[in-house]
Amino acid sequence: LFEHYEYRKGLTMEIKRGKVHPLRTLVKNANIQFVKDVVSLDLTNIDLVITDFEPVTAWAAKLRGKSCIAISHQSAFEHDIPRVKGFVFSKLVMKLFAPAKISLGVHWHHFNQPILPPIIEQHENKEVDSNLILVYMGFEKLEDVINFLLPFTHSRFMVFARVERGFSQGNIRVNPISHDEFHKNLERCSGVICNTGFELSSECLQLGKKLLTKPIDGQYEQLCNAIALQSLGRATVMETLEQDKLAAWLKLGGHKPIDYPDVAQAVAEWLVETPRRPVSSLAESLWSSFENPYVYDEGFGDTINRELMF
Repeated sequence: LFEHYEYRKGLTMEIKRGKVHPLRTLVKNANIQFVKDVVSLDLTNIDLVITDFEPVTAWAAKLRGKSCIAISHQSAFEHDIPRVKGFVFSKLVMKLFAPAKISLGVHWHHFNQPILPPIIEQHENKEVDSNLILVYMGFEKLEDVINFLLPFTHSRFMVFARVERGFSQGNIRVNPISHDEFHKNLERCSGVICNTGFELSSECLQLGKKLLTKPIDGQYEQLCNAIALQSLGRATVMETLEQDKLAAWLKLGGHKPIDYPDVAQAVAEWLVETPRRPVSSLAESLWSSFENPYVYDEGFGDTINRELMF
């Protein structure tokens, strides 16, 4: 897609068996390479930096006084959206991670805030296989996921994982990660089991797939995503790999698809406007362009502790 690009390592979290390890994360990112990357990035002939919550370009722009626009789900957290209580350090990190002068946050609902609908790949509505369940839990141990699914023999589980070769075990098929094969199964399946990342959950909402999700323990964004999905009545959330919740979820039907607009095209047109409209105006035009079939429960989670959310 891009004729010219440069690669930088950036920063990342250390996650094992579905849980964030703060100390390992700190050790992994405690190096001077990030600082070198920020300082060495040449922005001499750059007028505008666009970042998707990527810290090297964002900080390079800030230090050089360049205009920077952030387009990301994380930018939505600058507004009053559903979130878990506590996590003061995580909130601070999110605020400082990739600073920008203008932020375009994206989320599944506007939550009465100037944020945009998700930027997602368009899919065809194909005939659904009611017994097919798609599974992608990349931050869980594969053995744990298989043991979680094995007792439910009336369903066929299509698992995508970091394996070199595919294999079958009972009613479970494990496949190497493949974008094309994954999305073919996403369009055909009746439901999805995954961690609570934003992109895959967005595709599930768009296609009307029922969703069983487990947020990564200690990952602030995913825990907030879980509350947002619950506040919209769009997912069953589990704190661990809970087979009783899987049993109940398998009996559920699907949801009404959400016909999200082409947000990427709208943002591209907005970027070249002179002068640019306020973000609130862009957001309002996008949300008013389609019918959102789900009502936001504004009071959801206000008086609930994290331990009771699941």
